[in-house]
Amino acid sequence: MKLIDTDIAGCVILESGVFGDDRGLFREWFKLGDLEATGRDFRVEQANFSVSTKNVVRGLHYSVAPRGQAKLVTCAQGTLDDVIVDIREGSPTFGAVVVVHLAADEGRSVLLPEGVAHGFCVTSDTGALAYLLTSPYDAPNELEIHPFDSRINVPWPLSADPIMSAKDAAAPSWEQRRAAGQVPRF
Repeated sequence: MKLIDTDIAGCVILESGVFGDDRGLFREWFKLGDLEATGRDFRVEQANFSVSTKNVVRGLHYSVAPRGQAKLVTCAQGTLDDVIVDIREGSPTFGAVVVVHLAADEGRSVLLPEGVAHGFCVTSDTGALAYLLTSPYDAPNELEIHPFDSRINVPWPLSADPIMSAKDAAAPSWEQRRAAGQVPRF
């Protein structure tokens, strides 16, 4: 597996081989030893799977749980653009935005460190995101920032109006979260 650093401290793209034939394809997207090569401990405590239609925007979500929550994400169906925003106060890459194109037939995954905001937009007719988490969902500590916050200015790849949950559409701005003391520290 090839590890590629991004413009966000601790955020790494993992590329692995994709093996296809007339039956379909096969790829590995999680191997503990490969993650250990990043210098971090990644103990999986929860796995999630999300299926969405084209132009769905999910996020920007993050956790302020005391233990933190790292994620390993990959596309299991279709295509999507995965968005990571460094909202961690004191981070050397504070404010950086990284967009990684993920496709089910490509061998790319993304390791997100604790405290960054995460979202994605489906660019195919349907898309599925699979992700592993280092801590379980903890409702009071799971927060969101409006995905179209002008300060963050995510270049969402939309071909029509976005489809969002009511919660994401009503989410506060990044500055509102900062003013309320609701952003993680690096």
